Amino acid sequence: MTRKMTLDEAATLPRWRRPEGLLVLMAAAMPLAFSTWSALLNNFVIEVAGFTGVEIGWLHSVREIPGFLAIGVIFVLLFVREQVLALSSLILLGIASALTAQFPSLGGILFLTLLSSIGFHYYETVNQSLQLQWLSKERAPKVLGWLVAIGSGASLVAYLALVALWDSLGLSYNSVYLISGGLTALIAIAAFFLYPQFEAPVAQRKSMVLRRRYWLYYAMQFMAGARRQIFIVFAAFMMVERFGMDVHEVTALFIINYIANMAAGPFIGGWIGKFGDRNMMIAQYAGLLCVFLAYGGIYAFGWGVVVASILYVLDHLFFSMNITLKTYFQKIADPADIAPTAAVAFTINHIAAVFLPAALGYLWVASPGSVFLLAAGMASVSLGLACLVPREPAPGYETILGGARPQPIG
Repeated sequence: MTRKMTLDEAATLPRWRRPEGLLVLMAAAMPLAFSTWSALLNNFVIEVAGFTGVEIGWLHSVREIPGFLAIGVIFVLLFVREQVLALSSLILLGIASALTAQFPSLGGILFLTLLSSIGFHYYETVNQSLQLQWLSKERAPKVLGWLVAIGSGASLVAYLALVALWDSLGLSYNSVYLISGGLTALIAIAAFFLYPQFEAPVAQRKSMVLRRRYWLYYAMQFMAGARRQIFIVFAAFMMVERFGMDVHEVTALFIINYIANMAAGPFIGGWIGKFGDRNMMIAQYAGLLCVFLAYGGIYAFGWGVVVASILYVLDHLFFSMNITLKTYFQKIADPADIAPTAAVAFTINHIAAVFLPAALGYLWVASPGSVFLLAAGMASVSLGLACLVPREPAPGYETILGGARPQPIG
């Protein structure tokens, strides 16, 4: 990957070697390691390491530390190009995930989780920046929706393999982690040699960017990060702890999730283009409010595994609608702010993520239903913030509080 090429020059390449082709390849590679790690994690830590809600909370707090420190990407980009950093981070994610089962103790799992999380969060930070730089505002919603579907498809392939082969071949945690993480690393290495260095049309600032006019975007990122932890950490943990799901049952639920996301992803992108960021955000957060209240009802009213599974799928669908945050920011941003603001936004997104899983782990032991009621409150705050998004956001018109028309940027 030595040749440099502008986006206009890249348009002459075969479609699979263009920037969108690389985004597709990375979107498929990342879930092979991360989604497999997630699918096996709760069974692995409960069956092998004897985790309770306390340990799983600490694990996810450690996992989120690199996300909180994602602002360090700005420093790294002084020395490494974004495209190189994205692929290097994928390699780290793959290798660390591959080694997960080699160290089945609290200390070992936490250390490898930290390494894989550095790879995951630095990849996600830079990948978001590259998406918004390489995709036009007109094409971004549609392409981002397709990228969601492609990532879901890669996860689906991994999960189908788990369901089909876990019992029949007597697979172990170690073998599955080695294969899935190894594939992610190999794909990223291949991408180094298959793709030129793509030059975005606007040079990115190499310093931290905090702008007052982005305050609503920052606030929604903070709430999204806090709310996401309850979904990622405790919703899946509940399926194993409360309902005793085995690996193949948890994986089957994940398969349903990703089939739904594959089907919905392209439509979500189209709906954003048709109905706008504001309306899609309001629909997302209203839906999440209802889902989290219903999660609490599982403990209050004793609803069974079928209800819990339906809610989990709906939760995942609403979660996939977070691309509205990307498209909203693309519309209000100075093009040179995209890379540094992606790093700042990831740090803001993970402020609550560092302490919330560990703290809620103790609350979970005492009252699991209360954790989901707290999440419902977070969804309510997000819904209120979404109502401040203009119907047609633009630089200088980032919120409805800024006046009826776009104002000069100051």
